[in-house]
Amino acid sequence: MTVSSRAGVLARFGHALSDPTRCGLLLALRDGPAFPADLADALGQGRRTRYELADQRLAHALSDLVELALAIDATTACPVDSSGAC
Repeated sequence: MTVSSRAGVLARFGHALSDPTRCGLLLALRDGPAFPADLADALGQGRRTRYELADQRLAHALSDLVELALAIDATTACPVDSSGAC
């Protein structure tokens, strides 16, 4: 291993230690693997993010786009709903 590659490894490790959350994760993982939700609980760092479409008209436009793409690509399997649409 060259000096340059060793320096890169050390720099990445230093970067991991430069953030308190990453340090907490590293310390929590000393005992073994853990699921993200368990780590969030243990560190008190849990975040919940809620996503939604900025405009509900996008839902209709996306549905139309999917139906158009499926109509153009006749080889794509399309489950048909009660209205006969995909």
